Amino acid sequence: MELRHLRYFVILAEELHFGRAAERLHIAQPPLSQQIRQLEGELGFELFHRTKRNVQLTQAGQVFLGEVQQIMRQLQQAIQVGQQTSRGEIGQLVVGFVSSAAYNILPTILRKFRSLVPGVSLELHELTTDQQLEWLREGRMDVGLLRPPVEENRFTWEIIFEESLMVALPEAHLLTNQSDVCLTSLATEPFILFPRILAPGLHDLIISLCQQAGFSPNVAQEAIQMQTIISLVAGDMGVAIVPASLQNLQRTGVVYKTVQESTPKVGMAMIWRKNETSPIVQRFVEIVRQVDRQC
Repeated sequence: MELRHLRYFVILAEELHFGRAAERLHIAQPPLSQQIRQLEGELGFELFHRTKRNVQLTQAGQVFLGEVQQIMRQLQQAIQVGQQTSRGEIGQLVVGFVSSAAYNILPTILRKFRSLVPGVSLELHELTTDQQLEWLREGRMDVGLLRPPVEENRFTWEIIFEESLMVALPEAHLLTNQSDVCLTSLATEPFILFPRILAPGLHDLIISLCQQAGFSPNVAQEAIQMQTIISLVAGDMGVAIVPASLQNLQRTGVVYKTVQESTPKVGMAMIWRKNETSPIVQRFVEIVRQVDRQC
């Protein structure tokens, strides 16, 4: 029994006329009659009462029709789901992000993705850069937003957002009276910084900037998350050099100042496995690229 046999049966059951059914199916009448006989032979019961004047469903044919129509609906649904899945329109996506992404590009990405692909369930995890790399290696995460660079060639990554660095000062600090801050004026200040292992690229950039200004920062306190660093600055525990988007945190007790010296921009990167075949991941990547072009 083939799917076409069931389709022929349904069309004939709707028309109850071999000529009209054959016309709808774009085949000749004799082959249609032959296919229906073949189907009845396989089933072991008659589907139609045939006379010279009309064609009627048997009682068994009526019951069989209801079941076949349900199968056809389920098949159509299966086809639709398969097509949506192949286009990355339904399913689940696990996304990791560093905390600072929540203050720049992440909200825009999420709004865009949810509006264009509402059928995909997003599972979000706030993770440091090193944690995201571990999750990607273990297959626990599909795509991430982290601080570059990434040295492992098993991943594909690209910059999706760039921003300047700023100095975060306690609001009572003397330097808040200045329009901008010279890095050399921070030489004796206690610094709040994250451990290098969490985001080596950004960590090394901050250290390098200080060294170019003639000093090595006195790291008095380490913190894992950017919002924690800002909270410690607000608590007068020290100063910090942070991405400019942290201003969006709007933490009271902190004043942000631009840096007098020319400083390179820091990037946010999107990362995924190089051999990734998931249509959902590819759809996410496409949408993030759209957001990047519009920013």
